[in-house]
Amino acid sequence: MSQALTLSSLPLFPLNSVLFPGGVLALRVFEVRYLDMVRKCHQAGAPFGVVSLTHGHEVRQAGAPEERFNDVGTLAIIEQLDYPQPGLITLLCRASQRFRITQRHHLPHGLWTADVDHVDPDLPVPVPGDLKKAATALAQVLHTLRQRDPETPNAITPTEAQLDDCGWVSNRWCELLPVPLELKQRLMELDNPLVRLELVGDVLERTGIAPLQ
Repeated sequence: MSQALTLSSLPLFPLNSVLFPGGVLALRVFEVRYLDMVRKCHQAGAPFGVVSLTHGHEVRQAGAPEERFNDVGTLAIIEQLDYPQPGLITLLCRASQRFRITQRHHLPHGLWTADVDHVDPDLPVPVPGDLKKAATALAQVLHTLRQRDPETPNAITPTEAQLDDCGWVSNRWCELLPVPLELKQRLMELDNPLVRLELVGDVLERTGIAPLQ
């Protein structure tokens, strides 16, 4: 069952991407509506919510209709905040739990906030034998990313426990696969991590990225 978050008026950051629990998000913030928001979140040690856009743009444009976005998103916790130049903030965030919007509010200066309910995290489910190759292929891809660019946020060294967890393996693949945003959103929303990994396995098989037979 879902339960209410203790946070009220959660600030939202609509993006043309889907944030998966356990993932890393790097952001360059320059819009006035977000500069103050991320400063306050960082000072308070509070998260903000990332939601994927269904209509509109990440950067507000004069005369454009207001953004529309999905009801299910993911909390982002700021781990690093820097000011490389005036009017610009760079963030490195870690994704935590998912949430479902129950009511949204558009403030006069353009910032969105929402009342949200917590979505239960994935249960730990071991990777079954017929999907082990998906975990092995993921480890190889992550190793290649580390070799190419050790400084990239995705240059992680997975543990054995992570590579044997359906939710973790499927989420990392979902971040990497070149599939439509709508599909990524549906995969993120799935309650069953084994089903999510099975669907990821189908994509890997179709694309030939990681033959699973």
